[in-house]
Amino acid sequence: MALFSPQLQRLFISNYECNRSSSTATKNVIIPSKGRGGRCCSAIAIDAPSSSLSNVVRWGSALVQGAREEMEDDLVVVQSSEDLGGFSFAAVFDGHAGFSSVKFLRNELYKECVVALQGGLLLKDKGLDTVKKALEEAFASADGKLLTWLESSAEEVESGSTATVILIGDKLMIIAHVGDSSVVSSCTLCDFCFSVRGSEHRLMRFIVLFLKVLSRSGKAEVLTNSHRPYGRDQTSLQEIRRVREAGGWINNGRICGDIAVSRAFGDMRFKTKKNEMLEKGVKEGRWSEKFVSRVQFSGDLVTAVPDVSQVALGSDAECAILASDGLWDYISSSDAIDFIRNQLQQHGDVQRACEALAQKALDQGSQDNISIVVADFGQTDWSRVAIQQQNVVVELVQALATLGLVSFGIWLTSQINF
Repeated sequence: MALFSPQLQRLFISNYECNRSSSTATKNVIIPSKGRGGRCCSAIAIDAPSSSLSNVVRWGSALVQGAREEMEDDLVVVQSSEDLGGFSFAAVFDGHAGFSSVKFLRNELYKECVVALQGGLLLKDKGLDTVKKALEEAFASADGKLLTWLESSAEEVESGSTATVILIGDKLMIIAHVGDSSVVSSCTLCDFCFSVRGSEHRLMRFIVLFLKVLSRSGKAEVLTNSHRPYGRDQTSLQEIRRVREAGGWINNGRICGDIAVSRAFGDMRFKTKKNEMLEKGVKEGRWSEKFVSRVQFSGDLVTAVPDVSQVALGSDAECAILASDGLWDYISSSDAIDFIRNQLQQHGDVQRACEALAQKALDQGSQDNISIVVADFGQTDWSRVAIQQQNVVVELVQALATLGLVSFGIWLTSQINF
């Protein structure tokens, strides 16, 4: 534990799990945390030589309770699952109003995904639309079972949880996302390289190669949008509109003045118990009977319908970070990617890098539960990656050079075509 500061030592539980494997043999591992309320860290490290390419995904994970009285986050990692046709599965859960929903989902959601994806069969060249439909069915089934279980058990009936899942395999990453956790990836190419990749024009391919040399550090790309009932971005505006069309209202950035996330599992008071919620609000004096008489619900105010997307993992793909808002509310995506890349360049240990990122979030003032999963795609020789040093002048010169090259390439291409 010498890696940790005294503060982080107090926050990490001692039951730390580490599974090691060579690049030629991996194990299927499911790692949830060890129960409710503890200060906990669950981890998996699939180690490979840091100076060579293995093409085997290496994992690191960390759970930190932080200053909260309860630990309501959790995570699961399944390495190269036979149940999913060799795809790896990772999920982060961020609970609220108790741990019950997370406790249910950390086992159930994986099972539902396996069933809906037909044991991984649908992940094999079936197309995004088919996979999207299957994952939507899996999330809906898990949510329905959770609501039934919460009502029958009468255990923290108002609890809920966000969930963000990644499936990695066959040079592909699929994301299914509900709530305000996020996935960020790192690659070595700049935006223009993505826009012209695959071009058969020799001049454009030359520019791509040149720009790849200019982009010496990994570019952070945010792959999810937070589902929150406030903000001016397109996703937030869509969520606000959906809530209002369902008969709800937004007060101080919260649905019905209560919850600050618009998509989640559980939260039955915004789904199957909306009228009971209104009655309770009247009794507690939160709103009047006259106000309630004008409310007409036409749908769920909070939904577990996921955003589903996929990302091709080309030779430029380096790593991905999946984490709850306990990280992202205090560290930007680009800073997190830079930090992980620098850590891996220094020692190549994904688990140590993940734990160090949790420490950094605490140092930045995070008071929330923090859950982090880092996936190194095994395609980067980290010993040859330069440590990222922020240099505004260099970045400005690179930006101007890139802009000049792009402009020149477009002009020259138009002249050749003419």
